[in-house]
Amino acid sequence: MKATKSMKKPTYSLEFKQDAAKLVLEKGYSCQKAADHLGVSLSALSRWVKAERPPNVSEVLSKKSGLSLAEHDELRRLRKENEQLRMEREILKKAAVFFAKEVE
Repeated sequence: MKATKSMKKPTYSLEFKQDAAKLVLEKGYSCQKAADHLGVSLSALSRWVKAERPPNVSEVLSKKSGLSLAEHDELRRLRKENEQLRMEREILKKAAVFFAKEVE
């Protein structure tokens, strides 16, 4: 049997993603050239460019547009914070029940 190493998915900051997308959108780099230069996958860079590209009028009218990178980053942060707050609330509920029983 082969020992396999699990490859951890690289994480990039919001600034890095936005700057990478600007190379394609503003500086005229091709997606392939920018991806090779930055050492990221072509599919990742393409998603970042798509998220940063301003929607044209027909896209806005015909379908719901996707989130920008900043909105996606904020949504992820808010979901994480929401989960933490729910966990804390559940702990406090259990503590209140425990102490209510102890007083009786």
